[in-house]
Amino acid sequence: MTAKPYLTGHYTPVTDETTAHGLTVHGTLPRELNGRYFRNGHNPKPGITPTHWFKGSGMIHGIRLHDGSADWYRNRWVHTPALDGVPYMGADGVPNLRASDAATHVVEHAGRILALQEANLPYEMTPELDTIGAHDFGGRLKTAMTAHPKTDPVTGELHFFGYGPFPPYLTYYVADAKGDIVRSEVVEGAGPSLMHDFGITERYVVWLDLPVVFDAEEHSGIPYRWNDRYTPRIGVMPRTGPAKVQWFEVEPGALLHVANAYEDERGRVVLTGPRYDRGAWEQTWKFWVGAPGHAPQPMVGATGHRWILDLATGTAAEEAVDDLVTEFPTVNEDLVGRPNRYSYAVAFPGPELDEYAIVKQDHTAGTRELVRMGYGRMPGEAVFVPAEGATGEDEGYLLTVVSDIAKDASQLLVIDASAPTTVPVAVVELPRRVPRGIHGSWIADAASAEAPSTEGGAA
Repeated sequence: MTAKPYLTGHYTPVTDETTAHGLTVHGTLPRELNGRYFRNGHNPKPGITPTHWFKGSGMIHGIRLHDGSADWYRNRWVHTPALDGVPYMGADGVPNLRASDAATHVVEHAGRILALQEANLPYEMTPELDTIGAHDFGGRLKTAMTAHPKTDPVTGELHFFGYGPFPPYLTYYVADAKGDIVRSEVVEGAGPSLMHDFGITERYVVWLDLPVVFDAEEHSGIPYRWNDRYTPRIGVMPRTGPAKVQWFEVEPGALLHVANAYEDERGRVVLTGPRYDRGAWEQTWKFWVGAPGHAPQPMVGATGHRWILDLATGTAAEEAVDDLVTEFPTVNEDLVGRPNRYSYAVAFPGPELDEYAIVKQDHTAGTRELVRMGYGRMPGEAVFVPAEGATGEDEGYLLTVVSDIAKDASQLLVIDASAPTTVPVAVVELPRRVPRGIHGSWIADAASAEAPSTEGGAA
């Protein structure tokens, strides 16, 4: 049988957990980078072949940076019941929210480090990547939790949601800066769509109800398919008051990841991210399930797009931003929900590019800068870390783990975000090849130094 594409090449899983100290650094690591870069991804145990890329068990790779040194690297599976074979569904047919792969993202909020997968509860980890257990916010989280929560940079609130294929389709949550859920409300009018991500602005929440929807005939393990009969919509809901959504019909398209959302000077809601048409989505899905004729990479044809939603007139305008094939968009997180000039993404080989790159996009000037990776090298998501005392939006660093297939090795690159070039500020040599993963976060020392007690929080 032909090997699944998500288990070969850059995606070949590692077979164990390891720790290494005193990593080699080329260049100069900025001394202000004191913290941990954590990156999550799918890494099934040896001998396990999941039916879908997204069904592989979660493994977090971490690099500790401190005072100009790279102190350690370690990788750890997120030790959930699913890792040991506990089924996702209980004998009663009810999903087991604790049987998570916990493989999509890893974030910090209120001193807790959470490994996320959208069909389950989050899993709390220690700063050394030991698994503490499922975290249900003291019993207040009654549904699964998205892998893409948004932290408001002004209030410190964590906005997130749970979605599913059966009513109620969508539940909205807000946790305060201390980590306590202070709002939980069903969002009426949403449908059974694959709602992987969403957006927030200063005053609104932005929902994606697009035409990849629940389909019981999809047997890959992720029961969603593109449906031309489903009306694609984007919803805008006030962050305060009742969960009343104003829905905007848009052109058919899928959006896995939001770059940002904000309100412009006219009060319109602007949403940006890489958009798939049906052909691009279905070709991408073939890679994820290992179907015949799949593309050589997991993201095909997604290009930058902008939606402008006018609440006063009820109209939606759409426009292409860039024809470069990109995914995994990021921004300076101090501007989440606020107008931003720059975004960053992984650029995939396509009509304009014959290799992988990190791209910085200037949405004001309409220009881009590429950091090309070179033959056989694939970068991961570029996480922005502000420079100490930064006054400009792009004053900071981009952190990305690069897989080098020819050398069977990986590096952590530290790139100057204000002037990205092919020569990084610093390169950290990792002790093993890190498989191509999904999402990650920079967790500054101050964020996790005083983690709260798990009493009443982890279950």
